[in-house]
Amino acid sequence: MYKYNKTIRIWLFIGLIMLIGQVILGGITRLTGSGLSITRWDIVSGVVPPMNQQQWLEAFDLYKQTPQYNKINSSFELKDFKFIYFWEYAHRLWVRILGFVFLIPFVIFLIRKKINFYLIKRLALVIFFTVLTASAGWIMVKSGLVDRPWVNAYKLTLHFVLAVLCIAAMVKTIADVYNYGDKSIEKSPKKAISILILITFIQMIFAGLMSGMKAGIFFQTWPDMNGRFIPQVLLESSNWTWHNLTNYDSFVFAPALVHFTHRLLAYIILILMSVLFLKHSSRISKNSENWLKTSFVLVFVQVFLGVSILFNIVAGIPLFYGVAHQLVGILFFISLLFLYFSFRKKA
Repeated sequence: MYKYNKTIRIWLFIGLIMLIGQVILGGITRLTGSGLSITRWDIVSGVVPPMNQQQWLEAFDLYKQTPQYNKINSSFELKDFKFIYFWEYAHRLWVRILGFVFLIPFVIFLIRKKINFYLIKRLALVIFFTVLTASAGWIMVKSGLVDRPWVNAYKLTLHFVLAVLCIAAMVKTIADVYNYGDKSIEKSPKKAISILILITFIQMIFAGLMSGMKAGIFFQTWPDMNGRFIPQVLLESSNWTWHNLTNYDSFVFAPALVHFTHRLLAYIILILMSVLFLKHSSRISKNSENWLKTSFVLVFVQVFLGVSILFNIVAGIPLFYGVAHQLVGILFFISLLFLYFSFRKKA
């Protein structure tokens, strides 16, 4: 087993933390309606924000040409524009910094021969997903600059899912670098954990759709959905059309379907996680036990935050609960991955 030094291990953990931070900044950008404030994607010149009044007015004029301004934010003054510009700028700047955090140490480690070919391949996969995520992000933004005042929900979901895959690739890299696993494993619940990871990943797809369609706003009650377990709109067969799935802005069918499925998957994950904890918490290694306990606690916190969002909706999704819900969801997914890797046979 190749031995990696402490500096490389710390570097990889910093990379993981920054990837998580990027997703959270994306969530804040979404919840504050800031994602369409910067209408251009200038990789180099875009690093520098407007530096004087004239440049701010020019940037504001570009925003005034968007559907979001004309249909929703026509009352905005320059100070309002600066607020949403800040979050989108921070989101884009963070990914640029992330690139340097990866690239510069990577080149140095490569020159000094501190990393082997395996790690090069793993990091290349992380970089690949990072580039895909950034590209999907710009495609997503462009979808809200033509006719619609918001980005397309399906393109937003693609952007989010690619970010999740990027994080998963980094977690796998860290687990391998740390030679994560156990020396003596007789019986492990890896299959059950794999199923739980798969369902959680599907749940995160629906989480992206929830955000993109603002599906939480339509059903603000719990445990029912406006008085019903299954919304009436889903019980009418005539509503199950491709048109209703794609035109979610004009009809409640797609948001209802996404919201109902999101809740149902949450209950399934909660039950499976509880069974896994009760069945295996006392018969595994200390390391695996710690990750199992972490996942168990996080899933309950996640459900609490999800319900809290519904009870605190006023004009839109509450920023604190929305961001916390996204963060805990990411951390839960990461904890499941580390839990799975903790049951590998240690080299």
